[in-house]
Amino acid sequence: MNAPAITQRLMLPGLKLSFGTRRSRTVWLAVFCLAVFALLFIVAWLMGEKGLAVDFSQRNLSPSWQHPLGTDWLGRDMLVRTVKGLRISLGIGMAAALCSTVISLVLGLAAAVFGRRTDALVTAMVDVVISTPHLVMLILISFAMGGGALGVIVAVALSHWTRLARIVRAEILQLKNADYVLLSRRLGRKPVWIACHHLLPNLLPQFLVGLILLFPHAIMHAAGLTFLGFGLPPHMPAIGVLLSEAMRYISTGYWWQAVGPGLALLFFVKLFDLLGGAVRSLTAPRTSQE
Repeated sequence: MNAPAITQRLMLPGLKLSFGTRRSRTVWLAVFCLAVFALLFIVAWLMGEKGLAVDFSQRNLSPSWQHPLGTDWLGRDMLVRTVKGLRISLGIGMAAALCSTVISLVLGLAAAVFGRRTDALVTAMVDVVISTPHLVMLILISFAMGGGALGVIVAVALSHWTRLARIVRAEILQLKNADYVLLSRRLGRKPVWIACHHLLPNLLPQFLVGLILLFPHAIMHAAGLTFLGFGLPPHMPAIGVLLSEAMRYISTGYWWQAVGPGLALLFFVKLFDLLGGAVRSLTAPRTSQE
């Protein structure tokens, strides 16, 4: 095999990936995202508490080799705070996205399986959540939960499940008319058994895509909620806290206190948004074979 052919295709036992196909690009993008995600947590763990101590002799220093992202108003290293803040924000975003996706799956499944009354109830819940202003709902739920990480997770999870629940409901309504589902029903199988053995396995692609696509939204809304003061406490160096603190000093010329955390947040949000779009295209019937 010549050199161009080697660079075009990766041949492994039992695996054949062409770098020019949509499937291979999605696989490598997923590997890259997972590697960056794991690397971030490892680096944050290795850093320990170094750079977080208050040192007034190092306050408000501009970016340099010693402090690549500068220091804040208390002399703390912004690179260390940004990495640790990303770890907190990504962890909260992942937990919120997972909870929201599970809620969507459960309610969408219940609406399509357990009769018209349950369907009407779930539809009414979707209409109520959609009709409520998004930011107002986030603030009210987080405030009612007492703030903190739990309040942010619950607020984001309870306000992001509606769209995926509709998709799950529509998918199940189509699957209910499949021959194997109708046969199981005639054989006397209960709705719960049919849902677990026939419906849920077919919903795994939608679950995965919904989880990945909800992740960047959860991160942004969690950061925004914290930025407004209704989320995480100030002593936790989450991205929302860093940006909220930076707003007090950015007008005085200390731009690096907001640019570093802001760009880091946008990078991860865009990265997982691209991954979600790629996985959605991969699972779509029209583009899955490209």
